[in-house]
Amino acid sequence: MPPLPVLLRTERLTLRRFAAHDAELVVALHGDPEVMHFIGTGRPAPRDTVLERTLPEFLSWPGRPGEPAAALGVWAAQAAATGEFVGWFELRPATPGREEAELGYRLCRAAWGRGYATEGARAVVEGAFGGPAGPVVRRITATTMTVNRRSRRVLEKAGLHYVRTFFEEWPDYIEGAEHGDAEYAVTYAEWAAARR
Repeated sequence: MPPLPVLLRTERLTLRRFAAHDAELVVALHGDPEVMHFIGTGRPAPRDTVLERTLPEFLSWPGRPGEPAAALGVWAAQAAATGEFVGWFELRPATPGREEAELGYRLCRAAWGRGYATEGARAVVEGAFGGPAGPVVRRITATTMTVNRRSRRVLEKAGLHYVRTFFEEWPDYIEGAEHGDAEYAVTYAEWAAARR
């Protein structure tokens, strides 16, 4: 099977669209209790949920009308040197039109502590704000549990800044939920000013 085209590239990562043959990689990632500790229910995602909902959603991004291929979507992240799957990054519209998009990522445990999350998140922000046609969104947001210090640090290093702490009702309790969730954001104007 021919390699899928790389849509975003960093010094150590390549980001490409997902393909059907990535199914077992996504099942393993979403099935890892440590990876899922601060996400959703705080428990691993069942295999059938990944295969019937998550992966089809990932695969639906290519060819969406009006969506710039390299700026919005979900990307499989691979180590550039080896091709090893390290996780995924996403930038999804959070509001109609091009006003706001939400940044997200999930990395395999073996990839933790290597700076990949920051590197990939920066590339996604750069792709949305710094493309040749100009910004594809005006503001990028992200949320994480307040107690998830590692993820908060990644967002800060990617150029987002703390906006607020908020509290939502969740059907399942996750340890630390009583401290709420932290929202981070950066506007195109802020990003551009920081690069001057």
